[in-house]
Amino acid sequence: MISGSETPDSGTISIRNSIQVGYLDQEPYLNPGLSVIDTLFDSANPVLKALGEYEALNDLGEHADQTKLQELIDTIDSLGAWDYEAKAREILSRLGIHDMEQLSGSLSGGQKKRVALARLLIQEPDLLLLDEPTNHLDLEMIEWLEGYLSNLNKTVLLISHDRYFIDSICDTIGELDFDKIHIYKGNYAYYLEKKAEREFREERGIDKAQNLMRKELDWMRRQPKAREN
Repeated sequence: MISGSETPDSGTISIRNSIQVGYLDQEPYLNPGLSVIDTLFDSANPVLKALGEYEALNDLGEHADQTKLQELIDTIDSLGAWDYEAKAREILSRLGIHDMEQLSGSLSGGQKKRVALARLLIQEPDLLLLDEPTNHLDLEMIEWLEGYLSNLNKTVLLISHDRYFIDSICDTIGELDFDKIHIYKGNYAYYLEKKAEREFREERGIDKAQNLMRKELDWMRRQPKAREN
């Protein structure tokens, strides 16, 4: 509903006009006729749009409209955007995509997810909506993404089954339980502790709450070693 792909049954969702929202779907659609690098620059973002148009014209060589090409160069200069392509290639490389000219239609499902993730990171929206961002990533990629998002001065809202990933980068956890959303201001380990306390206060049973906490905390303690293996 926040991304706009679904409408609420009641109420409204309000996002300030100046806020740019970027959404990573679990199964993103990419234009099959575009190359990987063109897919990254296929965007309404003014910087990426100018770079995409420049790349397309530049590929024409001597047949390119030189006046238009110079206008694009001036625009990119004014935006200070020449480092975007280097940044795009760096992010793609980190996510295991090395052939920038490969058509998106020939990519596997996992490669498409990684290209879509790279495109979102390059666009740098104010709010990133990430649906299972670690799917199709190996351990090295996940660790790089953890560091990248942790240092990103943006708001990130994600859904993930990777509890270690959540524990590493999230400072607020939302739990949907019996038609209510409970918010915990802390990482995943903090959430486990406070969830157990809440369940005890709600008289769901002290044994159930403590067993859940022990089970989940034991799972978390085993993860670094398990992930290295």
